[in-house]
Amino acid sequence: MAAPPVIAVVGPTGSGKSDLAVNLALELDGEVINADAMQFYRGMDIGTAKISPAERKGIPHHLLDILDVTQEASVSDFQQQAREAIGAIHARGKRAILVGGSGLYVRAALDVLEFPGTDPRLRARLEAEHAERGTAALLDRLRAVDPVSAERVSDARRIIRALEVQELTGRPFSSFMPRREYYQPATQVGLAVDREVLRERLAARVHRMVDAGLLDEVRRLDARGLRQGKTASRALGYSQFLRVADGLSTVADAAEETIVATRQFARRQLTWFRADPRITWLDWQDPDLPGKAARLCA
Repeated sequence: MAAPPVIAVVGPTGSGKSDLAVNLALELDGEVINADAMQFYRGMDIGTAKISPAERKGIPHHLLDILDVTQEASVSDFQQQAREAIGAIHARGKRAILVGGSGLYVRAALDVLEFPGTDPRLRARLEAEHAERGTAALLDRLRAVDPVSAERVSDARRIIRALEVQELTGRPFSSFMPRREYYQPATQVGLAVDREVLRERLAARVHRMVDAGLLDEVRRLDARGLRQGKTASRALGYSQFLRVADGLSTVADAAEETIVATRQFARRQLTWFRADPRITWLDWQDPDLPGKAARLCA
């Protein structure tokens, strides 16, 4: 008997994805797989609005709290882990429910997406070349071998990665871009939001995080190496409140900066997910949202 479609609950931060995923799991006998990159990190609870054990209502949640803050999140590692979790959940006769707003991670789990390898020595050589010659020179090199990627990237890190992949594989980095083709059957549910209501909701959420002890959480994680983490240190709220811990900002200013950054992030998420025609959008404030989502995914 074929496995049922994977369910993915997507949408902007603060739209209620985690709650809907739990309700779907209760209705459809499912288990939840986290696809929010920042919720991989142990101890990053308040600032990521990580769903608490009580809020999980007994539903198993996978790929939460799997990394220390000093470790770097990897989309390719996540792809393997998510697909293993999906297979294990289906083998138990349960429904696999992916939930998160990290668009590339969702695509990595759901879509045909190949990740080229890395070569530390090649990367080091390209980084040294960048230090000597600058970003513009490397971008010129990239234009010669992969004009498509050269039009899409501008920061040094991505230019170096594109050149690394081209040299390593002989293929342009652009040839590895994801296609809208499911790796296995899937149903995506998107939460359609009222943008003005969401703006106010995100501001209120940041203030609740501050009241719940976000600064203390940042200080605890700083002692565990938060600043050294390439991924974790860039998380919304954490970079802003590290400046408070250093005496370079105030709590009020850091909160306002976090609100602005979170609203910008939500807009980028909406742009990303709206571009996928396979998503069925449901009103986030519909009283029958869990029921409608369950019927869609049944």
